[in-house]
Order: sequence, then C-alpha cells, then structure tokens
Amino acid sequence: MKLIHIVGRKNHGKTTLIVELVRELTRQGIAVGTIKHSSHAHELDAPGKDSYRHRQAGASPAAIVTEQLIGLYLPRRAEADPYALLAPLFAHCGIVLVEGDLDGRGAKVEVWRKSAGGECLASARRDIRCVVTDDPLDPHFPVLPRSDVRALSRHLLTLV
Repeated sequence: MKLIHIVGRKNHGKTTLIVELVRELTRQGIAVGTIKHSSHAHELDAPGKDSYRHRQAGASPAAIVTEQLIGLYLPRRAEADPYALLAPLFAHCGIVLVEGDLDGRGAKVEVWRKSAGGECLASARRDIRCVVTDDPLDPHFPVLPRSDVRALSRHLLTLV
C-alpha cells in the first residue's frame, strides 16, 4: 500500500484536508483510499446488534452488508500490522491517506495552524516529510501552502 499519513495536533484540519485531497486526487483519476487511525480503544460496533453478537460468538471476520455499504470487522492483535491486514482491500488504490498514526509506516505530512495552538510536530520529529500551512513557519523543513490543494496533491504523489 502507498501510505501517506496526514498528521497533526487536534483541530489543526486533518479531516478537512483529507476530504479536499480525496476530491482533488479522484478528480485527477487517481483511486484514493482512506483510513482513520485512532489511538483510543473503543467499540466500533453497537453492543447487542446482530453483527456485534456474531463477533462475540467468535466469527472472524464478521461483516454487515447493506444495499450501499459493507462494514467489515477484523480482530486485531496489538502486535499485528493493521496495514498488512488491510492491504488486499486497498490494492486498487494509487494512494491511501491515513488520518493520524504518527508512528505508522509510510510518509508523514503534518497539517499545522498557528491559531489552533501547539508547536509544529515537525520541529521535534525527523520523520515528517513536510508541513502544510498558510502560517509563517521556521523553514527548517519543507513547507507547502495549505491553500493550494492541487499542488499539495502533486507533491503527495512524489512521496509514495
């Protein structure tokens, strides 16, 4: 999988940027997949629902299929690489944008807004390839303008 992690502190615009990038990249004819990473442990299914009960009984994988969507539940051991498990489902994608997972494998691009507070993560981490912002920033690392999603999309394709 060709992973690009869109990282940054809370409320700096990761989700908004990913939505804009997906629109731009698909407009260019590129198949884009997305993964939302959460560092919190929480249930994704509704306790008591049929799919939840199937999983609790030991089904693995367990899926829910509707006319418009398929939800697939795969158990994950802490040491298992989730991206390896998901790779077959994203094989057709030219790029996969991951929201978060600062320690995951793949290139990392930080979204930073001065008004949202907090230091830029790239100032302390060497694995962040560039920072996306329209705010003035110390130029010790590559900075791309947040306002130019088309240029940013072209740059992301060079990172995979």
